[in-house]
Amino acid sequence: MFFASDNWAGAHPDIAQSLVDAAQGFAPAYGTSDLDKHVEKTFSEIFERAVAVFFVGTGTAANSLALASFNRPGGQVFCHREAHINVDECNAPEFFATGAKLVPVDGPAGKIAPEALAAAIGRFPPDFVHGGQPMAVSMTQATEAGTAYTLDEIAALSDIARKAGLPLHMDGARFANALVHLGASPAEMTWKRGVDILSFGGTKNGCWCAEALVLFDTSKAQQMHFLRKRSAQLFSKSRFIAAQFDAYFRNDLWLTLARHSNGMANRLADGFAASDKARLAWPTGSNELFAIVSNYALKTLREKGAAFYDWPAGPAVKATMREDETLVRLVTSFATREADVDAFLSAL
Repeated sequence: MFFASDNWAGAHPDIAQSLVDAAQGFAPAYGTSDLDKHVEKTFSEIFERAVAVFFVGTGTAANSLALASFNRPGGQVFCHREAHINVDECNAPEFFATGAKLVPVDGPAGKIAPEALAAAIGRFPPDFVHGGQPMAVSMTQATEAGTAYTLDEIAALSDIARKAGLPLHMDGARFANALVHLGASPAEMTWKRGVDILSFGGTKNGCWCAEALVLFDTSKAQQMHFLRKRSAQLFSKSRFIAAQFDAYFRNDLWLTLARHSNGMANRLADGFAASDKARLAWPTGSNELFAIVSNYALKTLREKGAAFYDWPAGPAVKATMREDETLVRLVTSFATREADVDAFLSAL
């Protein structure tokens, strides 16, 4: 019963086989192989326009390079207070952007509130050099709270960013999970709603180690070549990242895997709704869910082998909790089985 993280899951067999196949023979290095070029073309087909694609090894690298590409002196990047770039990346975004600063913005359920974003940007007037200058807006889809921005919510943030002359970055570590939850197309959830650059994640959804930066304005690609090389993210044998994405996209495997993991999260959510020992803290929109569980039940679940994490509760959630309750996070994956979910709910 492994619900600690989708990073705990292995690689899907089709993706593992694609790596084995790519290991045979010889191929040009540094992103110039036929397989690299084929997968880059596939990205353009998926997003319904020509895009520039840069393979990297981690989501932190993708996010950091995305923001570095927008760097300005005294740059201020606006993101949700709970965003991964703000609380889980060891200042890498600021480091790679050589001094940029993250400005946390509030909003319910892990989503940036539009009015809070506008107010935060407004605190940096262009004629006040001492405060620095706005540089970019970064949003996470799906969010760190397991929720998903609707298409209209993405457009609302984009509109604020555009009016301020700022690019919009999307951290898509769980991009596929949000996509299938909304029933949208990749184009509809990104550039058609004003997203300029996307950190596209595959690792959490069945890949071994596959992340990509997707630039919707291909004229910005030239500098990214140098940024990626300087950050030690230009893999000589990049065909092994391409091989993972090749299998990932084939026959829409990536969407199938995301639908499965979301379905397992929904199965868990239904079980919580029927329980008198636990309840959802808020509805989920991906493969992550957060539940308030009695401490006695948590002890029993862990004794029976369930793996999950306690999670810090904000003031609004704390106000709904008793002293003998804890907020926990559970994450499902492509490898989660119905039997795992049912065993967890039975133990609960």
